[in-house]
Amino acid sequence: MVVSESIELQMQQAETRVFKVVFPEIINHHNTMFGGRVILMMTETAFMTATRFCRKNFVIVNADKIDFLKPIPAGSLIEMVGNVESIGNTSIRIRVNVFREKMKDIERVEVVSGVFTLVAINDDNRPVRILD
Repeated sequence: MVVSESIELQMQQAETRVFKVVFPEIINHHNTMFGGRVILMMTETAFMTATRFCRKNFVIVNADKIDFLKPIPAGSLIEMVGNVESIGNTSIRIRVNVFREKMKDIERVEVVSGVFTLVAINDDNRPVRILD
């Protein structure tokens, strides 16, 4: 699909950033953030990004190649960044990258990445075109 300048701008403006602190209730027995919780937060970020792009209802249909690159220790700050990667007729692919910062250090490291596919739906849960 050829992307026009206005759609490209819309894609850029849909970028979504969500920050969280890794508190004890979301860590595992290794004292790092539970991977399932990371995926949940990434899915929410993907949903918000898609919604911000075109203000339609969405359902997730695929999570593709989620890579856990580094652990996320308790007490870290994390930032999830969602960006529109591509747009189909009724589907949209959102890349979510997760970055970790230590509380007392400015180092910022990418720790998880993944791509989520969502489909726009109407009130009857039927697929609808993303771009009118």
